[in-house]
Amino acid sequence: MQVSGWLTLMIAFGAACMDVWKEKVENRFLVCGWLLGLGYQLGARQSQGVLYFLAGAVLPVLMLWVLFLFRMLGPGDIKLLSVLGGIMGAETVLFCIFYSFILGAILSLAFLITCGNFLQRFSYFSDYISTFLKTKKRVPYYFTGARPENIHFTVPVLMGVMLYAGGFY
Repeated sequence: MQVSGWLTLMIAFGAACMDVWKEKVENRFLVCGWLLGLGYQLGARQSQGVLYFLAGAVLPVLMLWVLFLFRMLGPGDIKLLSVLGGIMGAETVLFCIFYSFILGAILSLAFLITCGNFLQRFSYFSDYISTFLKTKKRVPYYFTGARPENIHFTVPVLMGVMLYAGGFY
């Protein structure tokens, strides 16, 4: 496994554990990840490493900010993907985002099937969209706290990183 695989695995694992236990990913942890990523890129690509790092770190933020505005994705999730993008690079973090969303959808579907509340959650989503279209107000999509319907997106991100570290993409 390459150094970038180990780095991303350690960061994603730490973030997922922190998110599950504390309900958030600490900014100090993420800043350390960004610094580690920048150092890695400088060592691997010299001065061009800064551009490679910035492209990979900024892309997830640009792509996912709308989901944050509607509180469908937490700021820690986006910052984690930014940290990973700084290490992986812009092209590879696109795959990571794609696989993370696919794996998150599979986990969510499995959760809905096992808990038996698929119709209730679908009704909540359609009411949410309907309310937004009528009022034009953005309200959090999820309920805060340790509720069973709140999926820690850092877990599917970790799974996506495991695919990366294993050489799947």
